[in-house]
Amino acid sequence: MPEADDTTLAFATEDLALLRDAAREAGTIAMRYFGKSPEVWMKGGTSPVSEADYAVDTFLRESLLAARPDHGWLSEETADDPARLAARRTFVVDPIDGTRAFLEGRRTWCVSVALVEAGKPIVGVLDCPAKDEVYWALPGQGAFCNGRRLEVRKNEEVLEVAGPKALLDRIPAAWQDRIRRVSYIPSLAYRLAMIANGSLDASFVKANAHDWDIAAALLVLQEAGGQLVDRQGREPVLARAETRHEELAAGSGPVFGMMSDVLGQLNA
Repeated sequence: MPEADDTTLAFATEDLALLRDAAREAGTIAMRYFGKSPEVWMKGGTSPVSEADYAVDTFLRESLLAARPDHGWLSEETADDPARLAARRTFVVDPIDGTRAFLEGRRTWCVSVALVEAGKPIVGVLDCPAKDEVYWALPGQGAFCNGRRLEVRKNEEVLEVAGPKALLDRIPAAWQDRIRRVSYIPSLAYRLAMIANGSLDASFVKANAHDWDIAAALLVLQEAGGQLVDRQGREPVLARAETRHEELAAGSGPVFGMMSDVLGQLNA
């Protein structure tokens, strides 16, 4: 589990209430559009964004920066301003993580809000209003969902594993009989939360996940006893100039170790 010094932890504890309140209201805004066929545009020709995403982003940006005007801002739906790099702390936000699921009327989407300092999340909140679930975590203080402390599950004989087929196919033959491949989960943040809450053992993450996809969920996962690493076995560093990441592996226990080794072999 990540640790924080006393000053950082005191600050994070104070800001947890701010982020939880903002995420809750953001979830309420999103639910006004859920199942109502909001207007949709395509980013880059392949990625949908809806008027719900923009409405939630506007609310979070205005409310959080009004409360903490000295913080940086990084969001999927806001043009990136390099001025954020000079801030000590940065809000890292995905207004609706899992927009495709949201637009299809599926419940596995969430509002993802994190506060990042020195490249690490010091507050993480996932508000999943369609599932009536709220996740939050602070460094060294544990991860929780609706007040229940989370813990990754012990690796069982049959392992529930998600991720891209190309990476799952690289799992050694000795492990393949123990793996049950889980259907695609559009929200990466929620997928990581599923590992934290014990409903999933592990997942690969394809290349080009962004900070906003993982920032809040990373802290929830770590505080529940899990890990998220890249090809070199390193924890992602957040809120830098480059916000994209290479392939990642998430989980705990022996299956996570094996999947980390699989990623390491991509460098060969």
